[in-house]
Amino acid sequence: MEDVSLEPVTAGNWRDCAALTVHPEQGRFVADVTYYLCMCHYGDTWSPLAVVRGGTVAGFVIWAVDDDGSRWIGGLVVDARHQRQGVGREVVRQLRERLIAEPGTPNVALSYQPANTAARELYLSMGFVETGEIEDDEVVARWSPSV
Repeated sequence: MEDVSLEPVTAGNWRDCAALTVHPEQGRFVADVTYYLCMCHYGDTWSPLAVVRGGTVAGFVIWAVDDDGSRWIGGLVVDARHQRQGVGREVVRQLRERLIAEPGTPNVALSYQPANTAARELYLSMGFVETGEIEDDEVVARWSPSV
């Protein structure tokens, strides 16, 4: 697989981010990237990153810091043309490692809709553990480094 990198969303790549599409059956699990970009721009919680693979924007993800210091991964979108190739796994791995390295970070959290079995399988296979918490009708899972 070509290298995957997480890069800032800029004036030069935001349109490529906004043009990302998922398979039609996945549309119920993620919002359009334009919605996530607005959340980042007009809210005070989330920060966006472009997922670049081989020089092309292949995906998008947002992250945030919670009041307890937990870092959150959200809004992960991998373009339909780049799915089933390990891109989503690599994005979560890289962002998880980047976020857990921040001082005072107890864990990295994310959430997903209960019906999104593909996301659930991916996250659990990467060591995320469902906590029993529910956030906006989504299951919360957290990852903590091994002690």
